[in-house]
Amino acid sequence: MNETSSPAEPLPGARPSLGKIFWVFLVMGATSLGGGVVGYLRTGLVVRNTWLDDVTFVELLSISQTLPGLNATNMSILVGDRLRGVWGAVLATLGMCLPGATLMTAAAYAYGIGGDDPLSKAFLHGIAAGALGLIVVVMVQLGSRVLKEVADYVIVLATAAAVAFLHVSVPYALIGAGIVAIWWHRPREGKVHKPHNAPIGERHHE
Repeated sequence: MNETSSPAEPLPGARPSLGKIFWVFLVMGATSLGGGVVGYLRTGLVVRNTWLDDVTFVELLSISQTLPGLNATNMSILVGDRLRGVWGAVLATLGMCLPGATLMTAAAYAYGIGGDDPLSKAFLHGIAAGALGLIVVVMVQLGSRVLKEVADYVIVLATAAAVAFLHVSVPYALIGAGIVAIWWHRPREGKVHKPHNAPIGERHHE
């Protein structure tokens, strides 16, 4: 890795084994409690294994959020396919879903027995609070890397406000934000676009 590369960028030519892909996603699937899976995905894929950089991670996450299904499952398919093709996608998805399916079956049984128990309710509230914290941390980390202009922050805040306060459906809000973002970042005279593999901080300069 040269001196100008971000430490979060994938190693050139990195191609993990199918067993490694399955294991990494199995661990993430078994430890991503409470819905803060985005934080676990970024830690596992960007920070710990350097299979993706932050920009690629955000791009794949954006695709995952616009498709039907769970973000974690969609990300598993996209990342696994990117790393090792069809079998990578299959094993990544299996690794991500297997722990959750097993634990949720057990949790459903336990909740059916003692769902009104104060300890059970306290546990669920604690998990929800922790998940929210993870989401906020990841949002700040990714935002500082991929949002480069004031307009980017305006689009993010406007989209969040439309969903939270105006009760706009999420797909419509994303479509509207996408149209505005494409129009704003369209190629125009005087705007220089850096290649995708350039260091993150040098990709967009006016």
